[in-house]
Amino acid sequence: MTIPKGGNPFARVRFDYASNGFSALTGLATLLIVAILFVILGNIAYFGWPSLSWRFVTGGTEKDMFNVDHAGVMPMIFGTAALVILMSIAVVPVGVITAVYLTEYTQSNSVMTRVIRGAVNNLAGVPSIVFGLFGLGFFINFVGQNMDAILGKADEPVWGKPAILWAALTLAILTLPVVIVATEEALKAIPNGLREASLALGATKLQTVMKIVIPQALPGIMTGSILAVSRGAGEVAPIMFTGAAYYMAELPSRLTDQFMELGYHVFILSTQSPDIERTRPILYATVVVLLGLTFLLNFVAILVRAQMRRKLRSLS
Repeated sequence: MTIPKGGNPFARVRFDYASNGFSALTGLATLLIVAILFVILGNIAYFGWPSLSWRFVTGGTEKDMFNVDHAGVMPMIFGTAALVILMSIAVVPVGVITAVYLTEYTQSNSVMTRVIRGAVNNLAGVPSIVFGLFGLGFFINFVGQNMDAILGKADEPVWGKPAILWAALTLAILTLPVVIVATEEALKAIPNGLREASLALGATKLQTVMKIVIPQALPGIMTGSILAVSRGAGEVAPIMFTGAAYYMAELPSRLTDQFMELGYHVFILSTQSPDIERTRPILYATVVVLLGLTFLLNFVAILVRAQMRRKLRSLS
């Protein structure tokens, strides 16, 4: 209820039912999202925390992966962390270069720019299982098998089989739109005055992009990387065909090795267990570890982003 300016403060004003109702509706929608998040996290923590132990986190699956007294998830933690790091190494440079091209070197209304942006948007809407089939067909059957044929390894495939390298590249393609869009928004936020001042002082276009624009946009680029890590760490479908293994006795030591992954292990525990009730505590504890690892990787990226922002403020 508001009092009209210059009017009688004791006069009766009309209550805006529509505006207040819409405000209440938006608040309820936000509250519903927060409540769902707390229910999911609370359920996972309540059932998973009792089974979480140092032995579970640091142990392996050499005895029995379905036995709550012997199972461990260290091979899956190692595989998930290695997968996410390799994916980030592959996706961030390509995503940043694409965003720089779209923002700095093309006209925003040109046909080429519209086609590329349309392709990026459509890529973001492709189901993840399709990326898995693409990785199997392109990376393993086409690239890998041709590499084996060229290197004379056709009889004993080295590259033409599921591997952590192909799984990371498949996830990199899946998360590429996230990095491109986040980097584009960060580059657009840089004032044009900085670019114009750099060019007016005699710097070339390349020098302006490399020394003025990209350093200023680094926090936004890191935000895109954080989102990509969150998306990549939880995906299962793309790695089922390209590198994840049901069980491995040793940790992967080469790019051509298969690996065990936390998300895929959750899928195995929930579908392959001979006694699902007995396996349920391990299942919840594995999900807790997966969430913890994802939060830890994001936390490291957030620390790096904060450090970059602190350096930029000290230079300005």
